[in-house]
Amino acid sequence: MLLSKRGFEVDVFEKAPVIGGRTAALERDGYRFDLGPTFLMMKYLLDELFHDAGCRTEDYLDCVRLDPMYRLQFGDRKLMVTGNREQMKSNIDSIFPGEGKGLDAFYEREAKRFKFLYPCLQKDYCGLEAFVSLTLLKAFPHLAAGRSLYDVLSEYFESEELRLAFTFQSKYLGMAPWECPGLFAMIPYTEHAHGIYHVQGGLSEIPRAFAKAAEQNGARIHTSTAVKQVLVQKGAAIGVQLENGETHLADEVIVNADFGYAVANLFPPEARKKWTPKKLESTKYSCSTFMIYLGLDRIYEEGEHHAIFFAENYKKNLEDISVHFRKSDDFSVYIRNASVTDPSLAPAGHSALYVLVPMPNNTSGIDWEDEKERFAEKVLDFMEARTPYKNVRQHIRTQVLITPWDWENKRDIYKGATFNMGHGLGQLLNFRPHNKFEDFERCYLVGGGTHPGSGLPTIFESARIAANLISKKHAVDFTPPRPFSEPSA
Repeated sequence: MLLSKRGFEVDVFEKAPVIGGRTAALERDGYRFDLGPTFLMMKYLLDELFHDAGCRTEDYLDCVRLDPMYRLQFGDRKLMVTGNREQMKSNIDSIFPGEGKGLDAFYEREAKRFKFLYPCLQKDYCGLEAFVSLTLLKAFPHLAAGRSLYDVLSEYFESEELRLAFTFQSKYLGMAPWECPGLFAMIPYTEHAHGIYHVQGGLSEIPRAFAKAAEQNGARIHTSTAVKQVLVQKGAAIGVQLENGETHLADEVIVNADFGYAVANLFPPEARKKWTPKKLESTKYSCSTFMIYLGLDRIYEEGEHHAIFFAENYKKNLEDISVHFRKSDDFSVYIRNASVTDPSLAPAGHSALYVLVPMPNNTSGIDWEDEKERFAEKVLDFMEARTPYKNVRQHIRTQVLITPWDWENKRDIYKGATFNMGHGLGQLLNFRPHNKFEDFERCYLVGGGTHPGSGLPTIFESARIAANLISKKHAVDFTPPRPFSEPSA
């Protein structure tokens, strides 16, 4: 979208019949589900990108701010999370007496951290000189180096459950809060301070909108057109070869495939320098997810748009996932009941329910083809026993399951790690695959496997970074990222 607006001739080659990848729509029997992401944070970044493309978000998307944002369920205790600061303090005090005051300290300190760290997400780290930039030097005191997200949030709240209410967001990165770097306190902060949005029709409407804007500026999008290999000659990408045998030459190649999959399958082995098979295998990867998409013949009005039901022993559950690579019977469940907000996702009076259970990636060796039906039944048992979705089985009209095995073997995601490689300090900034790929020239990376990392806003930012690098190389004018200022409500 950005490059076509700037006058570049752009061709997009997409293997699937629809664009979007993990942010595509899954449609079945009149029901429409988001395949992957369901939370839209930092909407102001989306607005900036459309503005840079000469467009307005509201001309392409109908975004609804959610309040309350989500429900968190700890056993028999329910916390409704809202972006209204005073109401949130009251909600906290009603369940965790005396702890509401910690929210004020959270807002004040984390606003400062966000102010200094957010500009770091907008820069590329293709060279070591980025580490001595004034932006990063100013941010350094706010990195919370050596401290986890859980450590940082423990400064504000005493209750274990309340700490989890502000640290579960580490799962957006496929990590446990005890291993997630403290700098990511900016994620719960931006949720509370800037809100969470739903896009009518699903978040899959976002890539569709990008495509529409790009095509209006002359980009050509080829769906059902798989790339077999990136062509590399004399240390530089020169185009792509398609599965159908066609060759398309280009001055620059941008790779939006899952990074691990691309290295293992799309890059010529002889062209790899840093990212050898050994390097790829030794990299740490995020967890995976077990998905159930349910088309129901009723709407559960008693269910919130977003809700998370925590495992009884959350820490042990996360250790099973990330340390021992095993599934357990004590698991957490995220449910999106978007039909209470968006009637377009299902036939009248029906609903499209999205159910996600964090699971180990395929390092586990679990035979999901053998296990998936039994595990799906356990999840449905959980829903009927511990959530508002009583008797959900009798209302199911269509059901789709996606396992970690499916993510890898049907969706081309390396090890089924749905949140890409891990986000430990050794795999951030310059230590993450570069936006300008380091193994050969004229190749750029976008998506969760490069800087700044996983999550829709950071993935969008990776696209702007790559577009700006290419524009700078070809002396094409562009608008640099704006200095951060708190957006208006």
